[in-house]
Amino acid sequence: MTNEGQVASVIEKVKSRAKSVQKTQEIVRAADLPLGRILPGDCIEAMRSLPSASVDLVFADPPYNLQLGGDLARPDGSHVDAVTDHWDQFDSMAAYDKFTREWLTEARRVLKPDGGLWVIGSYHNIFRVGAILQDLGFWILNDIVWRKTNPMPNFKGTRFTNAHETLIWASMGEKSRYHFNYRAMKTLNDELQMRSDWVLPICSGGERLKENGKKAHPTQKPEALLYRVLLATTEKGDVVLDPFFGTGTTGAVATRLGRQWIGCEREASYRSVAEKRIAKELPLDESALTTMQSPRSAPKVAFGAVVEGGLIPPGSAVFDKKRRWIATVRADGSLEWQGKTGSIHGLGKELQGAPSCNGWTFWHFEKAGDVQPIDAARQLYLLAAED
Repeated sequence: MTNEGQVASVIEKVKSRAKSVQKTQEIVRAADLPLGRILPGDCIEAMRSLPSASVDLVFADPPYNLQLGGDLARPDGSHVDAVTDHWDQFDSMAAYDKFTREWLTEARRVLKPDGGLWVIGSYHNIFRVGAILQDLGFWILNDIVWRKTNPMPNFKGTRFTNAHETLIWASMGEKSRYHFNYRAMKTLNDELQMRSDWVLPICSGGERLKENGKKAHPTQKPEALLYRVLLATTEKGDVVLDPFFGTGTTGAVATRLGRQWIGCEREASYRSVAEKRIAKELPLDESALTTMQSPRSAPKVAFGAVVEGGLIPPGSAVFDKKRRWIATVRADGSLEWQGKTGSIHGLGKELQGAPSCNGWTFWHFEKAGDVQPIDAARQLYLLAAED
């Protein structure tokens, strides 16, 4: 072996060892995590009990500090459920900023280097939260506008109707890696790129949790909102932390989608409702959890591997859908047509005179009288590899 070869071999061993150590550390951290539990008490103290770099995603719905000066009534005199609870009240903006900085600091500590942060808020607090998380080193990836299809009207008629809330999605830093299931979001959005304005209804009807005929929580978030967040930025088995767990929307959706979760909630009444709610939730089966993958994250399979595996053996005929060109598969995975040779992509491109060609969908083969694109053989290869 040459010196260059020896160096390359050592580098690969070091990388392999580093990955093994990292995986072991993650397993140890996971064993120390209170998965599927709601931690009581102050969220900052609760987060301090968690290991560093142990969480894949933080979804936070902190107090909005609405600064309401009294009861809110409809024109007919009936009372409007608004956030006048003590947990949403702070003595000053400075006190709220201090609280925000402390919980965000802990969130940053427990997140993995490639972890993500979501924070939702209203105009009362989201700009202050955004500035503080930037000060702490988070990097904003998107601000999402949740546009409510059925917002509460402005009963006094003194301002525009508050018809939206804002979510901030951030990574750990400008150069940090983060997770985004782009293809799944495009599929969810009827094959259009998912935009940063989400039109979803507020939590109402049968989804709204009640205790003794009253709302269990004044600001319960709709499950559709958490479904989109978790599907977009986590994978099956990832750990999601919600420092302001409330009545457990994050835990319920995480359970359904096969994600692990940890909650922090100081209000005993909310914890009780959340525990009963999540206990009824069942995870989706494996096939339902599978999502579309982006080309970058999809497993790479060479056509040669399909040939080598015998799914389309050497000597087989492959052809375009209209059978204008019938090529022969060669032992190395290349194709030959009337003296012209090339890869499935290259030969397809040349024969059509096109700027590019996806050979997997352009070329077809026949098996037991059934004509299929050669991509069908690739999918069979992937299924066999998973088994």
